[in-house]
Amino acid sequence: MVKSGVKGWKVGSGIMFMGEYTHNMDKKGRLIIPSKLREELSEEFVITRGLDNCLFLYPMDEWKELEKKLTSLPMTSKNARSFVRFFFSGANECELDKQGRVSLPINLRDYADFEHEIVIIGLANRIELWAKENWDSYMDNVEDSYEDFADAMEELGI
Repeated sequence: MVKSGVKGWKVGSGIMFMGEYTHNMDKKGRLIIPSKLREELSEEFVITRGLDNCLFLYPMDEWKELEKKLTSLPMTSKNARSFVRFFFSGANECELDKQGRVSLPINLRDYADFEHEIVIIGLANRIELWAKENWDSYMDNVEDSYEDFADAMEELGI
């Protein structure tokens, strides 16, 4: 188990997850959530398909807010219907066991290409879970474009 990063911290009434950690998924599909991230995670949370073949893990309060936004999208929009189906059909309510592990459903493990090593990242209001190989590949691509992203953020006022 390798870990680095800092724990989640609250901003106003919201939660802020940060850091990057690497843990191994066991043979039963269980993954330890780092203690620094568990501190801010509600007892119950939702895990679902994310974008870029990763999984999104939301504290229940954050999930409820996202759920309101997604269910208010117009049913007449094909893109909205497709995204909501994709997102909700993979959603599972979860709890951590006494060792701080989450059991990852097989359909989500398959979607995210999980085999053994998983990268866990804190990303503001959610946690993302990535197959190590996918994360490394993603980061290689992003690092090559980092300056372009920085220029785009400046245009957005960041």
